[in-house]
Amino acid sequence: MQQPFEQAVTVHGPTVLRVVRSVLGPGPDADDAWSETFLAALRAWPDLPEETNVQAWLVRVAHRKAIDVTRGVARRAVPTDILPEQPTSTGLPEAAHPDLWAAVAALPERQRLSLAYHYLGGLRHTETAELIGGTPESVRRAASDGLRALRRTYAPEGASR
Repeated sequence: MQQPFEQAVTVHGPTVLRVVRSVLGPGPDADDAWSETFLAALRAWPDLPEETNVQAWLVRVAHRKAIDVTRGVARRAVPTDILPEQPTSTGLPEAAHPDLWAAVAALPERQRLSLAYHYLGGLRHTETAELIGGTPESVRRAASDGLRALRRTYAPEGASR
C-alpha cells in the first residue's frame, strides 16, 4: 500500500471508533479495540494490495478486534463498583447525547451489528452479511428494525420520533 498509514488513521479513525463503540459500548474496551485495530493494520499495511477498500478492510479488522475484546471481557473478573459515565468533549455523540450509546447498546445484537457496520462503518449490506452471517436482505431488515427501535426509544428532546 503506497498510501501513508498515518493518512488512513486520520481518515478512517473516527469511523473505526464509531464501529467499535457501537459493538462494545463506550469506554476503555472500545478504545482498546480501536488501538488493536490500527496496530494490526500497521503490521499488515506493507502487504496490503493497492486496490483494497481501506475503510471496509479496517471495519473488518475492527470487527475481529471487537470479538477479541468481548472474549477477553468474558474471561475477566467483573468489578463490583459501577462508575457513572461522563460526557466527553471529543465531538462524538455521547457529548451531546449521552443516552444514544446506551440506546444503541440496548438493541439486540444483530440489529446493533447491522447498524454499526452499515451506517457507521460504511459497509454495504452484502459486506455486513459476510461479517455477521445471513443474507443481505436479513441484514437490511435488521438494520431497519434497529433504526426504527432507536427512533422509538431514543430521540433528543424536541425532536420528532
